[in-house]
Amino acid sequence: MTGETVKVQGKQLQIMDTTLRDGEQTSGVSFTSTEKLSVAKILLEDVCVDRIEIASARVSDGEFQGAKRILEWAAKHNHLQKVEILGFVDGKTSLEWIQKAGGKVLNLLCKGSLKHVNHQLRKTPEQHLEDIKKVIQHASEMGIKVNVYLEDWSNGMRDSKEYVHFMVSNLKDEKIERIMLPDTLGILNPDEAYDFCKEMIHTFPEAEFDFHAHNDYDLAIANVFHAIKAGIRCVHTTINGLGERAGNAPLSSVIATIKDHLKMKTNVNESYLNRASKLVETFSGIRIPTNKPLIGEYVFTQCSGIHADGDNKNNLYFNELLPERFGRIRKYALGKTSGKANIKKNLEELGIELDAESLKKVTEKIIELGDHKETVTLEDLPYIVADVVNNQAIEQNIKLINYSMNHAMGLKPVASVSIEIKGKQYEEVSDGDGQYDAFVKALRKIYKKLGRKFPRLVDYVVTIPPGGKTDALVETVITWENDHEFKTRGLDPDQTTAAIQATMRMLNILEAEFKPGIFDIIMKNLTP
Repeated sequence: MTGETVKVQGKQLQIMDTTLRDGEQTSGVSFTSTEKLSVAKILLEDVCVDRIEIASARVSDGEFQGAKRILEWAAKHNHLQKVEILGFVDGKTSLEWIQKAGGKVLNLLCKGSLKHVNHQLRKTPEQHLEDIKKVIQHASEMGIKVNVYLEDWSNGMRDSKEYVHFMVSNLKDEKIERIMLPDTLGILNPDEAYDFCKEMIHTFPEAEFDFHAHNDYDLAIANVFHAIKAGIRCVHTTINGLGERAGNAPLSSVIATIKDHLKMKTNVNESYLNRASKLVETFSGIRIPTNKPLIGEYVFTQCSGIHADGDNKNNLYFNELLPERFGRIRKYALGKTSGKANIKKNLEELGIELDAESLKKVTEKIIELGDHKETVTLEDLPYIVADVVNNQAIEQNIKLINYSMNHAMGLKPVASVSIEIKGKQYEEVSDGDGQYDAFVKALRKIYKKLGRKFPRLVDYVVTIPPGGKTDALVETVITWENDHEFKTRGLDPDQTTAAIQATMRMLNILEAEFKPGIFDIIMKNLTP
């Protein structure tokens, strides 16, 4: 297929993103109208995809209000023809729903396999085709453009090609903008995606085809790649790969593949992809896997010390996926596989320079922590440096003397906390919505009396190993915001104790007194 790749180089490809329709079909995901509008705005005005699919007609009043709000905004910003709504072969019902919402484009869900026509609709292909033509005629009369989804097209191509050809040959001359070819159940492999798409394009060269991949076999990106090589010029995506079952082709991966491997052009501004992914992560509640290509937390983090060493020597471990392209930065992880090069990179970020012997000791300490499955962060480095290098010691100015917590059914938890700050003891009691909340509120009381600012808790993440053991260690990572944002962590079999450890570490980071100059440099350069 090398020759095919040469033919596509430099050509323009369209992106239709269906995060707000197919993406919302992810189990447990439901966007509010405000969230839908925010995602639509970032997709059309920042990421700059060509089209978006925002809703399914007739689903609910909430779906209608969300669509209406987006369409009102789109009309004011010249995006109305880029906003599409899924509708059904139901006469005028879906069309009237779309028209009432202010829509101008219908994505008509038709049957792309004979099994669906016979067993779901219980109609003949001719009857189904006649029903489709009626909807198209109504749409034309109402001033609504039509694209056609051939639902279950991939199974249709496997089991009933004659039916697929019958449908396309009879629809291609209708008032249809695009015929969309979905791998509805995610069954295709890359060879089939190439062959089936090429067959459609060569048999019906006058038609405009889209390809819509699902990821049930984790082949969505590979299938998109081969569909484009076959001649498809518009593909469907979702942010973070959201969608039915295993989801759809992720927007970020599709864009990188198109640009780097197919050498094709899109209108997408890839520097906004990470921002869009984080927004949808927040709205959907579906966490991005840390190793998710391009958008995962760790994908631009080098763990191996030899990689960091290579990067120091003419960027030997860089590839075309430079993090800066996607609004991100490269990081170097700290753990048991870290070498001196990794650690040196992180120390440089903090503005700390160590002699060769001190660097060796710090490296050994980090490897030791990694062997015990400790997660070493950038914020941990000053503590490790202080522990290993005597002349840069961090003084523990705040100590937890003792605490007690009471939680009875029907009553709010209560915490009594006693801490020592530079040799002076302070004690407070508070209730809260949970044991940790009561503990923090007691600390806040102490800080308020002292006239000190207590940082704001931004995020709280609890991680436990798989396996279901009740005595497993719990890692609590808390993100704080003071003059800057930073993270602290605690590790203990008890979740509340781990959170308390992370909180005390936070207080000592803020209270720590290094020798003149060093503390200021570290705190200034700490990043989330």
